[in-house]
Amino acid sequence: MSGSSSAEYVLGTNPRELDRLGFQHRVWANAAFSLWDRAGLVRGAKVLDVGCGPGFGSFDLAQIVGVEGLVVGVDESEPFIEHARGQARSRGMDHAHFGVGDVARLGEVVEGMGLGGVGFDLAYCRWVMCFVRDPRAVLESIRGVLGEGGVLCVQDYLGYVSMGFAPDVPSFAPIVRALGEAIRSFGGDPDVMRMLPNLAAEVGFEVSFLDRIQTPAARPGSLMWSWPATFWDVFLPRLVELGGVREAEYRDFMRDWAEISRNPSAIMHLPPVYEMIARVQ
Repeated sequence: MSGSSSAEYVLGTNPRELDRLGFQHRVWANAAFSLWDRAGLVRGAKVLDVGCGPGFGSFDLAQIVGVEGLVVGVDESEPFIEHARGQARSRGMDHAHFGVGDVARLGEVVEGMGLGGVGFDLAYCRWVMCFVRDPRAVLESIRGVLGEGGVLCVQDYLGYVSMGFAPDVPSFAPIVRALGEAIRSFGGDPDVMRMLPNLAAEVGFEVSFLDRIQTPAARPGSLMWSWPATFWDVFLPRLVELGGVREAEYRDFMRDWAEISRNPSAIMHLPPVYEMIARVQ
């Protein structure tokens, strides 16, 4: 994900984050495929992956649209884009292209890649809007590169700090507050889906679908339980370094996390993810 409309991708672009993003994509792949299908993605389509990161979603999209189609991924992270380009070469996917750039200036990025005037059929944007400073500018940028009848698909958060456990884990309270504050300190909004439908309508989209993704309860031993675990490993130490969480708070939570992970009756309420399909008016 990202765009230079955020100061820096809050989770970094290191190898551990690359690994985490790959796992995350697999866990949420069914939701992505379901949204693409609902939006009418077909063979031969021209697709833009906005804030594509290392390209995990881009390559699934490239397999769907086939060689007669086109997939373009844009992200501000040069290491992630270089990874995606290497993967495209090794997989022989000549119809998958990747460019470094600001997701609020997509027209310029695509033009600079020699693909100006493509007129994309579909743009996909997952966990990007929550990290950018100006979601409206990004929506306008996407609107500008979609062709007639083009479709925007978004998956992002609303109610992020509602995360919690049953039974309760009191040591998690300062952690979840700090997570939300960290996203905001980088210029993002962990509840960005609260505003996106109205913003989309204001810039020329018609919202045709909006709903919360229904996911299975996160239970110890499940993939959904492991998803936040990879996040703790990557980001919580950095949050301590940034001063958002005290070292003692971090140690207390990790101790309690290990304990509740051994409780077969435990449930974790994950941050709610909503999805939106909006069509060019």
